[in-house]
Amino acid sequence: MTAPEAVAVVNYDDTRDVAAFLADATAFVNPEDAREDLPPFTGGLVGMASFELGLRLERMKRRPFRIEGRSTWPELVVMRFPAVLAFDHHAGTLTAIGRGGNRAEAEAAVSAVVAAWQATPVSDYTSHLLDVSLRLETADEVHEDKVAALVRQIHAGDLFQANLARGWTGRLRAGVEPGDVMQALQAAGPAPFGGFLRMGDRAIVSNSPERFIRLGHDGVLETRPIKGTRPRGATAEKDKALGRELLASPKDRAENLMIVDLMRHDLSKVAQVGSVQVTALHGLESYPNVHHLVSAVTAQLEAGKTAADVLCATFPPGSISGAPKVQAMKVISEMEAARGPYCGSLFFIDAGGAMDSNVLIRTLACEHDDAGQWHIRAAAGGGIVADSEPVAERVETETKMSLIMKVLTT
Repeated sequence: MTAPEAVAVVNYDDTRDVAAFLADATAFVNPEDAREDLPPFTGGLVGMASFELGLRLERMKRRPFRIEGRSTWPELVVMRFPAVLAFDHHAGTLTAIGRGGNRAEAEAAVSAVVAAWQATPVSDYTSHLLDVSLRLETADEVHEDKVAALVRQIHAGDLFQANLARGWTGRLRAGVEPGDVMQALQAAGPAPFGGFLRMGDRAIVSNSPERFIRLGHDGVLETRPIKGTRPRGATAEKDKALGRELLASPKDRAENLMIVDLMRHDLSKVAQVGSVQVTALHGLESYPNVHHLVSAVTAQLEAGKTAADVLCATFPPGSISGAPKVQAMKVISEMEAARGPYCGSLFFIDAGGAMDSNVLIRTLACEHDDAGQWHIRAAAGGGIVADSEPVAERVETETKMSLIMKVLTT
């Protein structure tokens, strides 16, 4: 990939206002530049928002995120790119798009990104990616105790739902790059909202199945919250039975509905009055290692609002915080280590004003050390509600991590 033409960062100790920062970073956006005949992203801003950015937006107490005690990660990174390569895997096409002050600059941007792609070697690393085994940060019994404590808080009326997670850390073996992990995940089970972002000595590898928020050039907003999980079955019959069980589960349906209501509320902050609609409720989606319940909520963006406004009004995603959101975020901060990129978002804001973003689940945060190896952290969690069972919730974290574990250790 070619280098970005501009980079801006909000660090942990930064005192700048996030809304003003994003407004400045997206000042290049021109709605008249929107093109419906081109891919969704034609150049513009690519960014990573950590979970702790949501705490900042709510003016809550924050902690720095580090991998194994290393350097502090930023809470928001945005990079502006003048050229993109858009792969359409269904049509089997590749589109190169460049931008600039004139045609010559746009063509030069295209030439640079195409040359970078052609010069990128094909990875030979497809197995045995770890140098040392992943270390579990929170023991099984400790996580189960935390689930039980959270259930007691829910019964006491402190909140309705909170997403509780735990992490794993490790190190890739010498010569293995985060891009190799991404390639292996794509081969083992590609996800619709997966992504990869390199930020100098740091990288994000995501195999996320979940969209956070999409904003079209026409102003239509869509979010697709996931809540409710079952493992895939060993046989076709068992697999179908697990899917049916998830669809029929009162607990999982209630868990999903709470987050749908939360996202309806969040979208209403930036939507035209009366435009928020639930267009899909409790749909079953199946991935290589899990079944999920997925819903969809849409709305029409209020006149004068932008993608930057949407991010500031709705972040962090409701599906990985809880309900009520602020109270759930407070509980999460008391029970977990800092999350960093996990449960944050990768996003783009197109030069024409459109946006799309994922929820950074099934995700690894990677950091390069002075010896040339990559340290990694991954995490998995689940929504805890009044009838959650501690052992089942602990097992769910292992189910969600299973594909990443398989790719790293096979």
